[in-house]
Amino acid sequence: MVGRVGFLMFKQLILVGIGGGLGSVLRYLTSVLVDRFYDNTFPLATLTVNGLGCFIIGILMGTSGAVSHDSRLLFVTGFCGGFTTFSAFAFENIRLFQNNSYLIAFTYIVGSVIIALACVWLGLVAARQI
Repeated sequence: MVGRVGFLMFKQLILVGIGGGLGSVLRYLTSVLVDRFYDNTFPLATLTVNGLGCFIIGILMGTSGAVSHDSRLLFVTGFCGGFTTFSAFAFENIRLFQNNSYLIAFTYIVGSVIIALACVWLGLVAARQI
């Protein structure tokens, strides 16, 4: 029995790792693309990734009855976990506060929360259409 449990845990770790790796690579590419066309103090790349990640997780969780446990591990835990960047969000806000960019920091915080909630809601709505 331990062998089967060990194999299942290994399989789950591999799924999360593959999803996380893909999410991290896509997060980096999104950041490069946004930064190529946008040059400003406001951290638009992170805001974009967080919004997209929230939308994707909304779709995935909204269709959770149609998504297998393995697919949830791959896409929700792995991909979305590697793609979204709330640790970077927190660090960037601390940096903005340290640079006395209070208005930009507060705009970023409020905008991120509103966009994240709206994108999860939109993802859930989109999932109902699928």
